[in-house]
Amino acid sequence: MSPGPLAILRETFGYPAFRGPQEEIVDHVVAGHDALVLMPTGGGKSLCFQIPSLLRRGTGVVVSPLIALMQDQVAALTLLGVRAAFLNSSQDAEMARHVERALLAGDLDVLYVAPERLTTPRCLDLLSKTRLALFAIDEAHCVSQWGHDFRPEYLQLSVLHERFPGVPRIALTATADPQTRTEIAARLALQDARVFVSSFDRPNIRYTIVDKTDSSRAQLLRFIREEHAGEAGIVYCLSRRKVDETAAWLEGQGINALAYHAGMEGGIRTANQARFQCEEGVVMVATIAFGMGIDKPDVRFVAHLDLPKSMEGYYQETGRAGRDGLPADAWMAYGLGDLVLQRRLIEQSEASEEFKRVSGAKLDALLGLCETAGCRRVRLLGYFGEDSRPCGNCDTCLEPPQTWDATEEARKALSAIYRTGQRFGAVHLIDVLRGKAGERISRWDHDKLGVFGIGADVDETSWRSVFRQLVALGYAHVDHEAHGALKLSADSRAVLKGERSVEMRRVVARSKPVAGVRASVAAALSGDEVGLFERLKAWRGAEARSQSVPAYVVLHDSTLAQIARDRPRDLDALAGIGGIGAKKLEKYGPALLELVGAA
Repeated sequence: MSPGPLAILRETFGYPAFRGPQEEIVDHVVAGHDALVLMPTGGGKSLCFQIPSLLRRGTGVVVSPLIALMQDQVAALTLLGVRAAFLNSSQDAEMARHVERALLAGDLDVLYVAPERLTTPRCLDLLSKTRLALFAIDEAHCVSQWGHDFRPEYLQLSVLHERFPGVPRIALTATADPQTRTEIAARLALQDARVFVSSFDRPNIRYTIVDKTDSSRAQLLRFIREEHAGEAGIVYCLSRRKVDETAAWLEGQGINALAYHAGMEGGIRTANQARFQCEEGVVMVATIAFGMGIDKPDVRFVAHLDLPKSMEGYYQETGRAGRDGLPADAWMAYGLGDLVLQRRLIEQSEASEEFKRVSGAKLDALLGLCETAGCRRVRLLGYFGEDSRPCGNCDTCLEPPQTWDATEEARKALSAIYRTGQRFGAVHLIDVLRGKAGERISRWDHDKLGVFGIGADVDETSWRSVFRQLVALGYAHVDHEAHGALKLSADSRAVLKGERSVEMRRVVARSKPVAGVRASVAAALSGDEVGLFERLKAWRGAEARSQSVPAYVVLHDSTLAQIARDRPRDLDALAGIGGIGAKKLEKYGPALLELVGAA
């Protein structure tokens, strides 16, 4: 009698029980039915197709968009004793033929394939000669033409339903609003599939958004040093130039930082990614070209120095933190310049007017997250159609922002926009309001206006916040054809005439990190336990180097921390530690027990 799903989960993967809807999804797919699975990053999506691939006859074919993700998952499965391989452009012809022969011989449990290869006639013919257990379409949101990660080749995946009608399909994603879910089902011909929706909440992630100063790099450095010294993290920047400059600056400040973007020489980019995956405590500074295929579980923070394009992008990128379920941070510095730049990118793009309209609405939703005085998590989850309560683990919950009646300041700012001819940006307007004389002010005779100096009692930082919130609230907009000039919207009339009041979030400079969960694995351990944890990490690092795999492929931090806490004295006790299956118990058990015994 073949083992059941729970036995596979325990024996192969080393986990004592399924989480959330995992078991129901596995049973559904093992029975031969189609499924659309929406589950947050770190929620265990991979098990939902890996276990059915082991239980059903044939090979499970996994469509995955990025090479790095395939390589990581195949390396991890191989260590567990699963017969896994991949087909992608990183292989030479002989390596690809070797994998193809293994597939035809029935020697593979799981095969990862890039979508552009899968849909070629040659690959489809190869699969038609093979017994197939299932098709898993990972990162299924890539099929959405309105999404942040659209991949044209995903549109061709409906061929799987037409060519292999008897093979169950499971599409999975961690990022999909209701509109995108409908689009995934339609484009992949999964209208009749059962839909499994888990909570999008990542309670281990603490969300923090700070008002960007003129020295956002210094803000970032302070955040890393005070809260994540020596830990792995990702810093996202919008441009390649900013990535290079930020990485070099952090390196000069003693941070182990690397750069990653599509404009780098391929060998350097690949080497940097390998270092990030394999070394401890590396900070990767990158454009969004980096990350979707990163399966590194111990990323303790994701920081944004520039505003992402949408809530989907923000959720996807911040979701790369804390995949191991341990405390992590999502930190972002945000200012009016970010909003101006994103609006310009939308308006100057060659996309259709409909696409620009959708992009603008998505950006507005993200601005709402940045400017809210309420719980960030409630706002974020609400975007994906999920109701929730204040979380107690975001900056606005931990240190609720003050709101103030900004009607008078809003009228002064809007008046300054009008009196200067709606031709200038926030920097110039703030100088006018604060009565700051200068060549540019006098050239336009703005020192002779009635609004000159009427805001001298308000500091520059507060005025920046006022203008940013006026734009976010829809009382002003940025005209990119006029070099970023601020112009009045129709709604501003009611404010200027005194018919509408304006409430704003007050800017408060934080002198210390926001309190909350401890974003450190070692912080949850006692003194003796920390010592054992560090020795276990050193052993794991040596083991990983000897096998040429990332350290987390050997064992996760959470597994090492549990060993340090529980101090198992024999193999039976060690088998009860999460993440240690039969193969890892056999391979690493004696060495781990020796380390525990010596502690």
